[in-house]
Amino acid sequence: MPGLIGKKIGMTSVFGADGKNIPCTVIEAGPCIVTQVKSADVDGYEAVQLAFDDKKEKSTTKPMSGHFKKAGTTPKRKLVEFKEFEQEYKLGEVIGVDLFEENSFVDVVGISKGKGFQGVVKRHGFAGVGDATHGQHNRLRAPGSVGASSYPSRVFKGMRMAGRTGGDRVKVESLKVIKIIPESNLILVKGSVPGAKGSYLIIEK
Repeated sequence: MPGLIGKKIGMTSVFGADGKNIPCTVIEAGPCIVTQVKSADVDGYEAVQLAFDDKKEKSTTKPMSGHFKKAGTTPKRKLVEFKEFEQEYKLGEVIGVDLFEENSFVDVVGISKGKGFQGVVKRHGFAGVGDATHGQHNRLRAPGSVGASSYPSRVFKGMRMAGRTGGDRVKVESLKVIKIIPESNLILVKGSVPGAKGSYLIIEK
């Protein structure tokens, strides 16, 4: 899907026409530079590679410096390919937040906040075992039994257990575009999006 690369600024709220308070996420969407145009003849598929957010020259490898120089732009931090753009773009063209329209709907992709190693209650929503009044001790947040003994004599794959939580690629679909501020490259979408403040997002039409 066509879209832009953005950065999560934070959350706020605005009042709608009916006076209701709407929670919104503020996203800096673009401007993105076209750094490569892929074609079916050369690459086997059609796509447009966009780049976002300036990066220091000294932190960029020589091959990537050449790649950005070919597009006539400075080094960038984030590169993403998008398919099915309605119009054709050339190397070095700038795509801004005006790609979107107010009251339309977008999908937002981001990396969720990492929570570290968590138990089954936080990670999977387990209720905990039993109640605390019948002689048990320190088992309230335990997972309970994880499998049978003699048969099959193993724990099945996919058993929900404690472990690393968060840090996953998450897509939130059909978020309403509440407001667009083109002079600041800002877009306000209804509700929350995955990721911490300052993290990169992919906003798809």
